[in-house]
Amino acid sequence: MEYKQWYMEYKIHKNRPGLLGDIASLLGMLEVNILTINGVENRTRGMLLQTNDEEKIEILGRMLQKVENITVTKLRSPRLVDILAVRHGRYIERDSDDRKTFRFTRDELGLLVDFLGEVFKREGNQVIGLRGMPRVGKTESIIAGSVCSNKRWTFVSSTLLRQTVRSQLSEEEMNANNIFIIDGIVSTIRSNEKHYSLLQEIMAMPSTKVIEHPDIFVKESAYDYSTFDYIIELRNTPDEEINYDSFTAHYNDF
Repeated sequence: MEYKQWYMEYKIHKNRPGLLGDIASLLGMLEVNILTINGVENRTRGMLLQTNDEEKIEILGRMLQKVENITVTKLRSPRLVDILAVRHGRYIERDSDDRKTFRFTRDELGLLVDFLGEVFKREGNQVIGLRGMPRVGKTESIIAGSVCSNKRWTFVSSTLLRQTVRSQLSEEEMNANNIFIIDGIVSTIRSNEKHYSLLQEIMAMPSTKVIEHPDIFVKESAYDYSTFDYIIELRNTPDEEINYDSFTAHYNDF
């Protein structure tokens, strides 16, 4: 039978001595392997487990319901946010209304790069929007995530060095396995017909596209928010307002 991974998370009501050892012993008797373990915010512990018998997970869940010192809050096939929570000891903040929106601050760049690296490893078409003020680390995070996923990146439009608008890409650059980086402001406000034609071709490819400033991209193009699989917000501080009016005007001067 094939081995599968599971994510278990439990909240600790009374952290008595030997509690973790008792749970580990129970997992050992069931022959369920612990791959990773870490504390995950506010007296909560997360474990990445592995077993080739799904029934053992069901038995485990029922048995742990009888343990008074803890409450199992999650016991499921691991999601990306679960894997990262165990690695980094905290959950990524998500928008309560729009669950595909994830929020990071600049001091969490390591977590963001790890998140992007895992997303970039996935094959096929996916579009990621990245919101944030200038010089907060958007492009650098995309490049670092590409390195983590062992993927090449291709700039379609960018302001990293100078205003860059590509009208064609080489055959090597048009590889669907590449990460395509698009500046949503440059590609719309500064767009010409050749660039927009290239943009449409790339958007139709079964590949990963990362679009900085997705709100301007949606406002100034034929694409809408349903195009995006993820929206990421990156701020210098948690309360920073992402205000496009303060930095979009000069794009019209070129």
